[in-house]
Amino acid sequence: MMELEEKTEELLETLWLRTEEEKEASLSLNDFGVPEKKLIEQLRRAGYISVSGDRVTLTSTGRPEATNVVRRHRLAERLLTDVLGTMDTIIHEKACKFEHLLDRGLDESICNLLGHPKICPHGKSIPPGRCCQREQIQAQKLVSPLSQLTDGQRGKVAYIHAPESSKLQKLMAMGILPGAPIRLIQSFPSYAFQVRQTQFAVDKEIAESIYVRLVEEEPTIETRKELPHRRKRERGGLARRFGLWWSKGR
Repeated sequence: MMELEEKTEELLETLWLRTEEEKEASLSLNDFGVPEKKLIEQLRRAGYISVSGDRVTLTSTGRPEATNVVRRHRLAERLLTDVLGTMDTIIHEKACKFEHLLDRGLDESICNLLGHPKICPHGKSIPPGRCCQREQIQAQKLVSPLSQLTDGQRGKVAYIHAPESSKLQKLMAMGILPGAPIRLIQSFPSYAFQVRQTQFAVDKEIAESIYVRLVEEEPTIETRKELPHRRKRERGGLARRFGLWWSKGR
């Protein structure tokens, strides 16, 4: 497969957006300047596009390549937003540069990390990859917000998405640091969880800021018998001790 330069990939992305999302059957050569027309000739020789008269169309070879460029761009936007907390005003600009660094295979790793997101921060669909198809059959999100865990589910803190420094400092004071073991005890009326030997209760906003790398755990027969009683005890203790910890502390 031909290794494409950044400008060539961006042109493929433009063709895909215009034909797949804006539903134009083809584009006119008159839509492009002289530098882009040189890139179009490169894509034509590579078999990614066809040129008939003044009309430019993606071929069956070029369409999946263009789809992959769009997918990497939108995954980059999700990564910049969800993990790095990049401001909306510069997401697109940074993603344009970052998408070219995502080699094939690395984009699947990022997609797995983010839990196979379906839309970008701007509400546009992210074209699914092979990893998404496998996930529909067997996989669970590798990383998920604490707010989306089920009672009793556990894992390790992957990262904290807290743009406000005050919120980040409070979470760190609670011992919520990357790598720390964490278990959700209950999700109603507040999100109660345990980090190492300490239990806390927070509201949904905070629970959505804590991202957990899930671990699979097969409970023993004894654990299955004990779990309902243990949860009841934990919930009662939390109600008495904490109320809603975050509301009192913020």
